[in-house]
Amino acid sequence: MELRQRACEALCIADPAAKAQAARALFDAAQAGATLDTTCVIGEPAGLPGRPALPRLVAPATLARRSPFTVEGRAALLHAVTHIEFNAINLALDAAWRFAGMPAEYYRDWLRVAAEEARHFELLREHLRSLSRDYGDFDAHDGLWTMVERTSQDVVARMALVPRTLEARGLDATPPMQDRLRRAGDLRAVEILAIILRDEVGHVAIGNHWYRWLCQRDGLDPVQTYDRLAREHHAPRLRGPFNVEARLAAGFTPIEVDALTRA
Repeated sequence: MELRQRACEALCIADPAAKAQAARALFDAAQAGATLDTTCVIGEPAGLPGRPALPRLVAPATLARRSPFTVEGRAALLHAVTHIEFNAINLALDAAWRFAGMPAEYYRDWLRVAAEEARHFELLREHLRSLSRDYGDFDAHDGLWTMVERTSQDVVARMALVPRTLEARGLDATPPMQDRLRRAGDLRAVEILAIILRDEVGHVAIGNHWYRWLCQRDGLDPVQTYDRLAREHHAPRLRGPFNVEARLAAGFTPIEVDALTRA
């Protein structure tokens, strides 16, 4: 089966372990030269994305903050990150199947991202189980997928507001989280987050690359277009502190970073 159709089918999988395995298998197939149709318009199946019955999805404001200095609090924190990584698999798979007419490398890029997000999910879930907890044991929210739905008709908006906005927030949030977990004595969690941060720089860079490619293709000013799309799609306002080094490494321009820090 063609790669984009397979990505759509993988997105429909509800079981997290099976979805992660499918994402990694898809990237292996892409590297092996599996058939890729960049022009086919695929009809959207009902019920996207596939997800398990748990965790229960609630409003973000109802989620309690817990201290990482207790086992239960650390498990809750790591569960939240595990949920983000599960959703990140969905985000990458959706980018890979939904938008026809992009260059072949666009689809291969997002299949690579999906495979790496799957590995992140697996590492975090394994560590969560070492704390006698599992994915689904705590409530979570659905903020990431909400923006996927808002940008489902516009690949420019998708590249602007998912990898460059929501996923880029992870670049800022990860080092402080590592500091807290280090002080709590959870060095394995710190190691896993270091792997995730390294890979996420590359994922955000892919978003930046394709956003700028699209702006150039369509004759759009990247800065003005981003501001317009953020307003139209109700993107969250970004608050510091910002990981300037990681954002620059991920392809944000000094002007963009300076605008963030001065906002």
